[in-house]
Amino acid sequence: MASRLPSLVTKLHQGMSKPKPITRLPPLPSTKELLRLYNVRATKALSQNFLLDPKLTNKFVSKAGNIRDAYVCEVGPGPGNITRSILNHCPQHVIVIEKDTRFMPALSLLQDASKGRMSVVFGDVLNFEMGMLFPKECKKSWDDECPPIHLVGNLPFSISLPLIIKWLKAISERSSVWKYGRAKMTLTFQEEVAIRMTVPAGHEERCRLSLMCQNWCEVEHKFTIPGSAFYPKPRVNVGVVTLTPRISPLVPLNFPIVEKVLRHLFNTKNKMCKNPLKKLFPLSKREELTAKLMTVADVDPTITPVNLTMEELHRLTMAYDCILEQYPSLRSYDNRDKKNNEATGLFDEIPPPISLQKSQYLLEEAKRQINNESLDNL
Repeated sequence: MASRLPSLVTKLHQGMSKPKPITRLPPLPSTKELLRLYNVRATKALSQNFLLDPKLTNKFVSKAGNIRDAYVCEVGPGPGNITRSILNHCPQHVIVIEKDTRFMPALSLLQDASKGRMSVVFGDVLNFEMGMLFPKECKKSWDDECPPIHLVGNLPFSISLPLIIKWLKAISERSSVWKYGRAKMTLTFQEEVAIRMTVPAGHEERCRLSLMCQNWCEVEHKFTIPGSAFYPKPRVNVGVVTLTPRISPLVPLNFPIVEKVLRHLFNTKNKMCKNPLKKLFPLSKREELTAKLMTVADVDPTITPVNLTMEELHRLTMAYDCILEQYPSLRSYDNRDKKNNEATGLFDEIPPPISLQKSQYLLEEAKRQINNESLDNL
């Protein structure tokens, strides 16, 4: 039956250690029949929209690649319609994480029919520690091929953005699921979000999410599912996106620095980039340090954020990191904190005399690295 996290890990690994014959599911009641039987309806508060068409669920699962004999973690299975397609692709084991306990009977039915190939966990994935879900044998070196682990899910719209940002941070740290290696993801988003995740520089939909996803992952918008295919029908279409972590991020800096620069840049994405970047610095040094940032990064201060390339973002974040090294107290500066806006005392420390030279050296190294990588697809 369904398990909760404290007892899940031991039971899960015990179940995974036993070889199981690869079989398809036996005949079962349809998902619609189970929803009627248990009188379960989609909850608007949880952004629930079920994909019930087996042809579409099979197409969705096929975009994850070859999952035969692999370990699959599905987020938000609901009544288990996509789970059925996953199991019929014959993985080694499937773990589903579901917040809504009303789906316990439907998921337990699938679990029993899977002959030990499925585990059910009830909990909120946003607060869920996924780093212990898979056996150690799955682990691969980060520079090696991707491990036999796949994350899939028809994500509720309400959690899709905070969840992907959380997972990008984990990828940058090689933590959680990604301590096993470069585990792939196949997920659903609103179509407009899926488009933003993949668009190149110069596209009007280019945004903070575009550069964050493309920095740490290779992103592909596989196909679009019409909203009419879901129950209940959402007002928008849904995009299926795959994300494969890169061996090396295009901007090889810590997640908080990259995220902070992008958050400021796209606060006003259609204005000259120097204007939003000014707010990285306190009023007393704003003009001076913004000019230094743009000069050292060798980026046109009048360019708009949507037109920034990954190479230019690389140089901007490297230059900002060098300024932080020169003025360490700036790391805690937040323009939104009005009490701290004048930042008295932030610049009391004496800057290291080689900081500018080091900035230029690091940026030259960054340019050489970027020139060795193909960014045409971005």
